Amino acid sequence: GDVRNVKRIPGESQLYSEGEINSAMNVVLDFFQKEFDGCTMTEIRYEEEKYAERQSLESEDYGREVIILLTDFDVDGSGGDGSLNPNSTYRNYQWTLTRTRFGWELQDWGYG
Repeated sequence: GDVRNVKRIPGESQLYSEGEINSAMNVVLDFFQKEFDGCTMTEIRYEEEKYAERQSLESEDYGREVIILLTDFDVDGSGGDGSLNPNSTYRNYQWTLTRTRFGWELQDWGYG
């Protein structure tokens, strides 16, 4: 996937520093670049206020601290790996990451 011109929006946070949010964003961008052929990410953002309750519930489920990021991306005519709608735009696509002692780890992605 193409992440060259992605717009990063770390948002306001009471829980995480901008560096922690950017570190989580890097994990998503690396995965997207490797696994989302034919797709172009346009935006990645963190919206703590909107997803605080969900993050809390996910943290309980995973037993670890969770951050949820959102992305917007375009899909070309190939449909990515075939599981995405060709020639479409995905908005508010969610990525769930947990914090480990080694950094952020991607757990889940898609529409929740």
